[in-house]
Amino acid sequence: MSYTLMIIGMSLITVAIKAAIFVLGERVVLPPLLKHALAFVPVTVLTAIIVPMILSPHGTGLELTWRNPQLIAASVAILICAVTHRQLLTIAVGLAVFFGWQFWVLGGF
Repeated sequence: MSYTLMIIGMSLITVAIKAAIFVLGERVVLPPLLKHALAFVPVTVLTAIIVPMILSPHGTGLELTWRNPQLIAASVAILICAVTHRQLLTIAVGLAVFFGWQFWVLGGF
């Protein structure tokens, strides 16, 4: 029950903040430093979601071994992205390495 109330509360706060921004629109003047800092929020949130899934895919601790297909695929994807700067290629190669590593190296799904 407490989790349900917590989720409802977080949802209401999120909706209230977003609604206030949309309703007030241009009347709210944010300082330039805050605008600059807010530009990094999407990257930060995405990183906070992805990195734990890569480093600890089973949620039991760090798995920094060759048997972690998420870590191998992410490493290859980072390298491909740094070299080519092509998003679709990065995604395709990352998925291919992940599934290939999991199937051929680790012996199946």
